[in-house]
Parts: sequence; C-alpha cells; structure tokens
Amino acid sequence: VQLQASGGGLVQAGGSLRLSCAPSGRTFRTYFMGWFRQAPGKNREFVAAISWTGGNTYYADSVKGRFTISRDIAKNTVYLQVNSLKPEDAAVYYCTGATKPVNYYQAQEYHYWGQGTLVTVSS
Repeated sequence: VQLQASGGGLVQAGGSLRLSCAPSGRTFRTYFMGWFRQAPGKNREFVAAISWTGGNTYYADSVKGRFTISRDIAKNTVYLQVNSLKPEDAAVYYCTGATKPVNYYQAQEYHYWGQGTLVTVSS
C-alpha cells in the first residue's frame, strides 16, 4: 500500500496550504492516520493524527491552533490544513497510516507511509 501525499508548495510566512493524502492501489483497514514532517538535518517529528472512526484529533504543541487534520471517510482521504505558516514549518510532510491502535506520536509505530510533499515557507 502506498500513500500519495499532495498539496505542498512555496508560500509566504503567514500563508496557508491544504495537504491531502490517500492510498493508491489497495486500501487498508485504517485505525489512525497521521502527518509527520522532517526538515533538513532534523529528525522526523509528529505533527498531527486522527482516529479514523471516531475522528479524535491530536496535535504537536508547535502546530496547535494553526493546523487542522481532518478526514473524508468516503474518499478515504486525510487532510492537513496548515495556516499561519512560519519559516520553521518548512519541511517535507509525510502522511502515514496505522492498521491498529498505536502511540500516534511515534513514527515507528505506523505501518504505511507516503512519499512526502514539500512545504517551503519564505520569510
């Protein structure tokens, strides 16, 4: 299963983007979907996650109030609305999925990953 992420781009600080992610090919039983990001020279870090059936959402402190994760069950797609972007938000954003309950903030517990979409923020 491959997850296809899209929606990244170059925006000015304070701008917004909407990232999307959906599985290509075979789908999988989804329990959690999440977004992580990795900036050059830094470790991959948790951004946000959503429980697929209940819609409970979880955020890193650094993005609370600015980012919103949501999902469309019918389209099997997860979104990340990123607002009020800061230069430190610039990174490759990866979507990921888990087929069972996981510690949503730990990347190694997820089962499927996308190729990433690049977000660049100009100051």
